[in-house]
Amino acid sequence: MFSIGNPQDIQVPPVEGVAGGGTAYGWNDGGLHNSNPLKGSIDPTKVPTSDLVHVWCMPSTANVGLQEMPRHLEPVNLLAARNERESVQIAMRPKVSWYGSGIAGAVQIQCSDLCSTSGDRLVVGQSLLLRRVVPILGFPDALVPLDLPVSQINLLPGETTAVWVSVDVPSAQPPGQYEGEITITAAKPDTESSAQCLGKAEKRQIYRELRSCLEIVEPVDGKPLEEMVERVKSASTSLRRVLLSPLFSEFFSDNGPVDMMDEDAVSNLSVRVKINLTVWDFILPTTPSLPAVFGISDTVIEDRFGVEHGSDEWYELLDQHFKWLLQYRISPYFCRWGDRMRVLTYTCPWPADHPKSDEYFSDPRLAAYAVPYSRAISGGDVAKDYLKKQIEILRPKNHWKKAYFYLWDEPLNLEQYDSVRNLSSEIRAYAPDARVLTTYYCGPNDAPLAPSAFEAFIKVPQFLRPHTQIYCTSEWVLGNREDLAKDIIAELQPENGEEWWTYVCMGPSDPHPNWHLGMRGTQHRAVMWRVWKEGGTGFLYWGANCYEKATVPSAEIRFRHGLPAGDGVLFYPGEVFSSSHLPVASLRLERILSGLQDYEYLKLYASRYGKDEAVALLEKTGVYVGPERYTPEHMPIDVMRGEIFNACRS
Repeated sequence: MFSIGNPQDIQVPPVEGVAGGGTAYGWNDGGLHNSNPLKGSIDPTKVPTSDLVHVWCMPSTANVGLQEMPRHLEPVNLLAARNERESVQIAMRPKVSWYGSGIAGAVQIQCSDLCSTSGDRLVVGQSLLLRRVVPILGFPDALVPLDLPVSQINLLPGETTAVWVSVDVPSAQPPGQYEGEITITAAKPDTESSAQCLGKAEKRQIYRELRSCLEIVEPVDGKPLEEMVERVKSASTSLRRVLLSPLFSEFFSDNGPVDMMDEDAVSNLSVRVKINLTVWDFILPTTPSLPAVFGISDTVIEDRFGVEHGSDEWYELLDQHFKWLLQYRISPYFCRWGDRMRVLTYTCPWPADHPKSDEYFSDPRLAAYAVPYSRAISGGDVAKDYLKKQIEILRPKNHWKKAYFYLWDEPLNLEQYDSVRNLSSEIRAYAPDARVLTTYYCGPNDAPLAPSAFEAFIKVPQFLRPHTQIYCTSEWVLGNREDLAKDIIAELQPENGEEWWTYVCMGPSDPHPNWHLGMRGTQHRAVMWRVWKEGGTGFLYWGANCYEKATVPSAEIRFRHGLPAGDGVLFYPGEVFSSSHLPVASLRLERILSGLQDYEYLKLYASRYGKDEAVALLEKTGVYVGPERYTPEHMPIDVMRGEIFNACRS
């Protein structure tokens, strides 16, 4: 399905300004063989789309860059459990330009439902979603939603565009074989009909966009220069979005408006991407087997969206982010940072006696939740009294087993370790069964616990017991020695409820699994393979929206200085890309979901055949052997999943 073919058959296209190459209208980029090169004026309503555009498919682990070279188009074959999301990419690259003014042309993308022979359906817009892959710092990452069932996008000369196709299989979906297709048709913008058919809603949206531009740049009196520059950039983004809307598309070139193709022309001229999906009867558990807790900075939300802490708008935004992240098998927590890595963490913005609290904590998709203790960053006896009240309400509930307290991030010295112990003692005075999570990558540096750094690291549980129950360590500490995980686990007392969780952040670095921008797709997905093989029972990620401060929603995203690109940022504000207010997922976030789903597959296999056999399958298929030895290609993943499917379906 995803064969690369012979790369010698593919030529690098000319790039404007490089070695005399050009991207003027009518050029042919070489690529796969084209027996009838087109010249002169081109009418896409009379020419097969296959003569104008290369179309091919790529797996979800492929980083499809702007210079990705074409492959042969083959049908898409996917395997999915129920309650699972599977994804694939459709890549497009123009062979010629048929539009001009810097745009090679447009393509219409139309989806059909996926149907089984028994009449069951996976419906477009509900189970089948399309998103355009947008580069961030030159790397494919942001997944911007497209209209369904029909959308239209522009293709640029000499550049490859990718569309991310996701299929969500509901838990109640009948197993079986499903088929459908995505139709791609070369087109020109329907400028005249777009202008005539502009409805009140579209007019209102354009009006809001323009009014927003004024609100962003006014008033100017007393504003710092840096903030004004940011406001102007944001206004420019909004204006550009308005000007590129279909209403003004007739001004993109001198060719004037063009009529849209009729249905027969679409049928005869289109490229059809066949999608075959096998849904098997295994259902991924609604509650994830691996608690994956990810932080969301509430201060970033407050600054960017201009909402006051505790206001109605604040609660609404936090609620939106919480519910949106649950679809990724993630248990979100909100956080704000104090001095010296103190951290206030909470999963529900509302107090424990609010009806929303039970709604949040009882949600079966939530595997773990953080209970706040404001003494972690400030406060005195009032904070203790509030904590006592919260615990009295939560502790009798069935969901209390999901609760944990995360108070301090990576303590470094004896004073900080003692602070963790003291805070934990205060909590456990009200709830002896409370679970405290502590992240760390070393022991206290001013009170060595052992002769060597790693031995001191191993001895941290002895030092923190009984003030920590979840020992959450950096994968960076292990390096390429995954056998050291056994030493960590050997120090714990699972009979007393102690667990080993892990995390990644700035480290480990390439070639180890992590979620930095620009890493390979299998490198992103391998984070969870590593967790499963090493025996971790939970995972923490410090921040999913921790980009640089901004004061308007549509401001350009900037990664924090001093961190690897992408570190701490797994989704983007929708306003950066369109008028949508929903977050925009990163390609990396989708791969995290795939890794968490792989974890469930491996757990199922191990439940039938034992952990050793499951590890043997992981290694035999070449998917994952160790932190420096895992597949760079997608095919072994499909092989492993297929073997689990065949072995466990009976």
